[in-house]
Amino acid sequence: MILALETSCDDTCAAVITAEGEIRANVISSQRVHDRYGGVVPEIASRHHLELIGDVVEDALAHAGQELGEVELVAVTRGPGLVAALLVGVCTAKALAAAYELPFAAVDHLHGHVAASFLAPAPFEPPFLSLIASGGHTFLAAVKDHGPDYEVLGQTLDDAAGEAFDKGARLLGLGYPGGAALERLARDGDPAAFDLPRAAKLPGLDFSFAGLKTALLYRVRGLGPEQTERRRADLAASYQRAIVESLALRVERALSGTGTDRLAVGGGVAANTALRERLTRLGVELNVPPRELCTDNAAMIASAGRYVEPAPYPNYLDLDVYATGERAPVTR
Repeated sequence: MILALETSCDDTCAAVITAEGEIRANVISSQRVHDRYGGVVPEIASRHHLELIGDVVEDALAHAGQELGEVELVAVTRGPGLVAALLVGVCTAKALAAAYELPFAAVDHLHGHVAASFLAPAPFEPPFLSLIASGGHTFLAAVKDHGPDYEVLGQTLDDAAGEAFDKGARLLGLGYPGGAALERLARDGDPAAFDLPRAAKLPGLDFSFAGLKTALLYRVRGLGPEQTERRRADLAASYQRAIVESLALRVERALSGTGTDRLAVGGGVAANTALRERLTRLGVELNVPPRELCTDNAAMIASAGRYVEPAPYPNYLDLDVYATGERAPVTR
């Protein structure tokens, strides 16, 4: 059995899976205190992780019907993410592993998003093209094996797709977190009502959403206070369509350039219905994990932990975390 922890941002997560990738428990405790600030506050997030992590681990073990003494490997997100938040998960995982002198798998968060596709009951086996689109990361990678090393084909030059959704929602007065709220508003709108930029002329496979965000800002200012809710919905739908088409365009380029006809999608933005429907129309073999495995969760970290060289006790006791992707397993 593999016990995994994930605390890279504001979700406190623990999961138990088998070595074959069967999920026995996947517990996610979301902090509902950051909406008042318009974004995640690192100090608040880390303090809530400290309060929740013990109960979340106990809950995961209970749901799995396992005792800590039956765990064979402890995995945890080492980075990238919020340093204080990561430290809570890593220190807790170290303590749990050291108590039973268990091996320890330090997992990169991005490897976890890719590895969500490897989980049972329908594992999506390499090789395939992977699109990861989340609040902090957007990239395309050629996945030739289970990792942890992948070839990055393209990545965002500025905002990630999830950031673009959240910032767009804020401009539309929808609050935080904004992705789901913007999607709900967009359902009542016309996606062709506004012509918004999609960085289509940007060569290669890199992404850019900063210009789109600026264009939305000017459109919102142009609406005026007298505009109806329907026009806001039209603007939300047009903005969502621009993000989705920007992602889909580069996926199509990558599929064509690599000769690949298999695509996996991960990250929180993969939960967006419009994106799922658009990628379905590409006519390739498509794997999109269930929504609970797209957003941050520990089951994906446990899945990735199966393919990381574990550190034996006590070699991991001085292991540190990292905030950025500088030491991430994806290379270019």
